[in-house]
Amino acid sequence: MVERQLRRRGIEDERVLTAMAEVPRELFLPEELWGRAYADSALPIGEEQTISQPWIVAAICQALELEGSELVLEVGTGSGYSAAVLARLAAHVVSVERHEALSRAAAEALTALEIRNVEQVVGDGSLGVPPRAPFDAIAVHATAPAAPPALVDQLADDGRLVVPIAAGDTDVLTVLHRLGDRVETREIGPCRFVPLIGEEGFGEE
Repeated sequence: MVERQLRRRGIEDERVLTAMAEVPRELFLPEELWGRAYADSALPIGEEQTISQPWIVAAICQALELEGSELVLEVGTGSGYSAAVLARLAAHVVSVERHEALSRAAAEALTALEIRNVEQVVGDGSLGVPPRAPFDAIAVHATAPAAPPALVDQLADDGRLVVPIAAGDTDVLTVLHRLGDRVETREIGPCRFVPLIGEEGFGEE
């Protein structure tokens, strides 16, 4: 996976590649999907949610440019796989999930791997976690109509927000880099995510 799906497709951050190699992806999937754990595709995890394909997880982590001391906000805990990777790249991860059942399952997987620097919250991830802000980096694992203002506001100076933004028939993985009162934006490329449901996402179902 690391050599064929990641390094050959532009993932160059060695810390990211090492973290991806260390986290056993199958432990974050239903047992019947273990045989497909390292496939280059998203997989269902319940609650109409998915675990992102490995390249997407790596691309998000690389775009955050983490060095190891950061406080990271993750929006969309899902299976907990991305949180496990981020936990190896940053000092502490606050991960928000709106589905309590997914949050519980993720907690079990993270505990099994003895990952202790992930703090889980059940709630509306589109609003972030204001009491824990500012965050040095924010990773969003669901497509938003635009970068949620609440998340931009919770980004520390020189921090990066990576979020898929809906654009017609596809989504575009986008990086926002906060530089004081200014925010620079660049696109990584097309992607496909489940929608970000919440007050600053696509609205409640």
